[in-house]
Amino acid sequence: MEAIHPGYGFLAENAHFAEICKSCRIKFIGPKPEVMRLMGDKSLAREAMCQAGLSLIPGSPGVIENKDKVIEVAREIGYPVIVKAAAGGGGRGMRIAHNEVSLVNAFFMARAEAEAAFGKAQVYLEKYMENPRHVEIQIIADEHGNVVHLGERDCTIQRRYQKLIEESPSPVVDEDLRKRIGEAAALRGAKSVNYTSLGTMEFLLDKDKNFYFLEMNTRLQVEHPVTELVTGMDLVKEQIRLATGEELGYSQEDIRWQGSAIECRINAEDSENGFTPCPGKITGYNMPGGPGIRVDTHAYAEYVIPPFYDSLIAKLIAYGRTREEAIACMERSLEECVIEGVKTTIPFHRTIMTNSDFINGNFSTGFVEQILEKEE
Repeated sequence: MEAIHPGYGFLAENAHFAEICKSCRIKFIGPKPEVMRLMGDKSLAREAMCQAGLSLIPGSPGVIENKDKVIEVAREIGYPVIVKAAAGGGGRGMRIAHNEVSLVNAFFMARAEAEAAFGKAQVYLEKYMENPRHVEIQIIADEHGNVVHLGERDCTIQRRYQKLIEESPSPVVDEDLRKRIGEAAALRGAKSVNYTSLGTMEFLLDKDKNFYFLEMNTRLQVEHPVTELVTGMDLVKEQIRLATGEELGYSQEDIRWQGSAIECRINAEDSENGFTPCPGKITGYNMPGGPGIRVDTHAYAEYVIPPFYDSLIAKLIAYGRTREEAIACMERSLEECVIEGVKTTIPFHRTIMTNSDFINGNFSTGFVEQILEKEE
């Protein structure tokens, strides 16, 4: 074996695994272990990006080990605040607090969840931004110091910090903002830590379109297909090519964005009953196809969805010349998507595609909760 691609699961951001590959003379297709370790720790990543000149959400300068310190920092930055696990991701180890009583409870709950999920109980504190947009920048870098960005993905449609729908380009990002946030992520952020391979810089965007560094994912993202469709690039191919030591072979001026792409994560969850997990056997399975449709999936008829892992069944991606065309294409494909035997999030996605606020691009990270409250 010459090389290994870790996918986008937990091993993809495991610096120890990357070191084991290196010791066995197997090329790990991803960033260097020391960079993964730095940017994989959200607290250390904040410090590094602060030194690189990126704007940060107000928060603790490092991890917080006791409740007295977390109360002190919260008083300095003001409520509401959010306690976050320093390691890991996927929304685990995160708790919002609106006052001192709820903060203490959030602190201990976040530590316990972080310990169970990632083996590290370390947490830090940030000012909680209410109703922002969640925008991330795809960057790609070779081992010769060349870095470019491939534009943004809007990941604002999420529930409990779990992304449900992603799209590129974002309906609220214009050419000027794309340039500014892209340069911050690629030229200042990634270059400052000598980053190589693929990576994603995540930002929160406020109502005035000010952007703040949130975290970095040192791996291929689940939602990478939307970037592939609007740029025409095969990101996994690029990862493999750069892992051999090749140079990028293109500059920022060569990157072009055409059309609009939307991805719906089809999960084995009952979206009409609090998104309850629904493991079990798929008895009927038919995925849509045709122009503008892409499906990434591992499932099939008679496949048994286990209760132990991520509930993702398939990624359904629609592409159009415009955002309106992509939404219409997605709406049709969801109608044709058949998964029987388990409950899925398909009904939820169909609701979103016909929602006027979504169609007009008028939504924030609290959008899903607002939709669910109206249905109750």
